[in-house]
Amino acid sequence: MAKVLISDKLSNKAEEIFKKNNINVTINTSLSPEELTKTINDYDGLAIRSNTKVTKEILKNASNLKVIGRAGIGVDNIDIEAATANGTIVMNTPYGNSITTAEHTIALMMSLARNIPNANTSTHLGKWEKSKYTGTELYSKILGMIGCGNIGSIVADRARGLKMHVKVYDPYLTEERAREIAVEKVDLDELLKISDFITLHVPLTKTTKEIINSSSIKKMKDGVKIINCARGGLVNEKDLAKALESGKVSGAAFDVFTEEPAKNNVLFGLENMVVTPHLGASTEEAQENVAIQVAEQMSNYLSNGAITNALNIPSISAEDAPKLKPYIKLCEQIGKLAGQITETSIKNIKIEFGGQVALLNTKPLISVLVAGLLSHSMEAVNVVNAPVIAKNRNMNITSSIREKAGDYITDISLTVETERRTRNVIGTLYGNQPRIVEVMNTRIEAELGPNMLFITNEDKPGFIGSLGSILADAKINIATFHLGRTKVGGDAIALIEIDEAVSTELIETLNNIPQVKSVKPLNFAKNII
Repeated sequence: MAKVLISDKLSNKAEEIFKKNNINVTINTSLSPEELTKTINDYDGLAIRSNTKVTKEILKNASNLKVIGRAGIGVDNIDIEAATANGTIVMNTPYGNSITTAEHTIALMMSLARNIPNANTSTHLGKWEKSKYTGTELYSKILGMIGCGNIGSIVADRARGLKMHVKVYDPYLTEERAREIAVEKVDLDELLKISDFITLHVPLTKTTKEIINSSSIKKMKDGVKIINCARGGLVNEKDLAKALESGKVSGAAFDVFTEEPAKNNVLFGLENMVVTPHLGASTEEAQENVAIQVAEQMSNYLSNGAITNALNIPSISAEDAPKLKPYIKLCEQIGKLAGQITETSIKNIKIEFGGQVALLNTKPLISVLVAGLLSHSMEAVNVVNAPVIAKNRNMNITSSIREKAGDYITDISLTVETERRTRNVIGTLYGNQPRIVEVMNTRIEAELGPNMLFITNEDKPGFIGSLGSILADAKINIATFHLGRTKVGGDAIALIEIDEAVSTELIETLNNIPQVKSVKPLNFAKNII
């Protein structure tokens, strides 16, 4: 009989589901890290929320642990790389608290608009400051939403019910999907300029970190109000504090903070700041939903091998695994490369398997390609849910096979069509090692390292010398250098592996090289499987 440890507080429904599936359940929510390390090897599964930290040290002692189930979306408390190395599947429940978080966003927006927290405190003190706490209507106001995924679309629906005008900045939201949910797509600068209220609904990534800062605040309408129930770190808190003190931002309401638990924060104590202690998912309904989901997912895996919402492994049979292993790595690289050079909303994803790979089970490879494609912009994406996420965002996925070999014995081609342009990436295997052989219809032969630069440029003398000099002055070492061009003197691309990530300032310097059209840093350090 399989054994599962529940080490964080979950709804009683979880225990009931495990027992119903003949799984032995132990509940102990007071284990120290040392105690968990000593006992973890006794269990096949570990069900947690956010309190339990599943570290590399704990996993070293968990050779029998088959699955970790996170009741919720965030997995910052799990060392996924160590879990993967240990052969432990990591699952989460990415959709169980969407409604709750969306409702909390609306609640904070209303509280902010009508000064409810301050008015409540004042009235309890026996004051009657009716004129001091005059609010503003939400009716007919412009709500600017940064991000419009699962939670964002629910917020948009509720806001439209309040007769607000909803504007959205989301490079990955198609026009078709925007029409479906009755929102208007705008660019970020336009959103900042016109919005009365701004809400955030994006994961914390390199591109979204501190997306709200002193520069973006300057572009905002005087008196704007900002609400964040997504992730701490999306807003530069010091810059926001200054804007709140000056009145440029008339009010803000946050449920999340850069450092949590937030005991001391520059935003605390400001009269026009509403704060809650990360309550977005804290409703009885949401807690029960995620507990039920994680228990069902873990039970299905431990009972019959079914894998749902796994973050670190595709659905592959034992027979197919050895054959597909090198192709999985290749597909991940192709997808991540295409995703990082695609900047606008994706409409169509076209995949072709040619030569030897066409004879294999390509279904899991499609999931890996799509997961890689979306991974840089979506926090909860994995090889299992990636096709569903793509479908929900009206991304059309088509695949084909070509058994006859082309230029290579085996090759995989990914073409991404957006509203403005088409990007393609083709890869092959040299032995069992992945190799990129075409990008944006330009032949190139490249191996991908953890940190890369992708440069589009004019094929003119002086480019390589200027590039090398700038990187040398910055003490950035070049590991590999790969070039390709369409024709002599025409457009060219470069894929350059460097030993460390580069700063935004250095990217700007590289962009100023006369022959350069664009410079984009790429990262392949974190695996999706």
